[in-house]
Amino acid sequence: MKKYLILSAALSLVFWGCKKENTFDGPSLNDMYGDFAIVHGLDISNRDVDFGAGQTTYFTAEFTKNVNWQLTITGLSSGAVKQLNGFSNVLNVSNALWNGTTTHLPMFRAEDCAVALSIANVADTLRDTLTVAGTRINNGFVLADFESGMNPGWVPFIQSGANMNFAVQTGSGAAQGSRFYNMAGAVSWDWLIGMIDMPASAYGSAHMPLTSNAANLYFNSMIYKPAGVTNGLVLLQFREDDNGDGAFSEGTEDMYSIQVSLMTDGWNQVSQRYEDIPTLVNGSAAGALGNGLHEPDKLLKVSVLFLANPSSGYSQSAIDYLIFTEDAPLQP
Repeated sequence: MKKYLILSAALSLVFWGCKKENTFDGPSLNDMYGDFAIVHGLDISNRDVDFGAGQTTYFTAEFTKNVNWQLTITGLSSGAVKQLNGFSNVLNVSNALWNGTTTHLPMFRAEDCAVALSIANVADTLRDTLTVAGTRINNGFVLADFESGMNPGWVPFIQSGANMNFAVQTGSGAAQGSRFYNMAGAVSWDWLIGMIDMPASAYGSAHMPLTSNAANLYFNSMIYKPAGVTNGLVLLQFREDDNGDGAFSEGTEDMYSIQVSLMTDGWNQVSQRYEDIPTLVNGSAAGALGNGLHEPDKLLKVSVLFLANPSSGYSQSAIDYLIFTEDAPLQP
């Protein structure tokens, strides 16, 4: 009798060990076929948020089932847009936190914002408002934001072409803040339409106040393309003082360049690691002119050139918010 009891117990263990877990991979039946309802509507944790003081805000809502949702925050003065997306039955601090960053340029200002929560396959959109009391602070060396106009130490050059318009402009069209630098005109004899030299001396130092670690430094700028304009180029040049004599020797010291073709309408962010900025000759990568070392702490001058094929006629662009950041590209 004892051996039968042992055998029975062993068989029970076998069957128990082979029992399948009651799991199911894939969407739940409730998510697929359950009725959708709003348990708690859209709410905002901080409706008067000062990102410049380190504050954040988050959004809350709750539904009866998991859904694809999109939260869109739109600056009513700037037109800046921040989007948050998810698949869940709740919005909370873990999936709907906003720290003042932007998804689509321009950047947010101190302004009122519209908030819209849309849900896939649901006709109604949940709406609310909030106020940005202060914008987030970006750490880095700001080369130019044009909020105070032109730095008196900069050296502009403008050709005597037709319909020339190189000037700081104020209004709602800025990528950051309320001012930007417009560049426009037609020059029939030269690629160069106009430019600005920004020497280190304009910032009170012999060289730009930057780290020596080129692998950890990023250059960032906002560049604007008007609708219908396709013939312009923006060329950003970085001249280094390789030998430390306080001057740049053409052809024997390094000049690195970023060439930007105007491709997408509106404001576009250009960000590049400093050590990856190439030497360009007539727009093509070339060998180094100096020691070939990327040494941002020896940077003497940054130049912004606006160019177009002289046979192509009028062209236009704009620049705003030139900033060096460390550790990562600018998160606007």
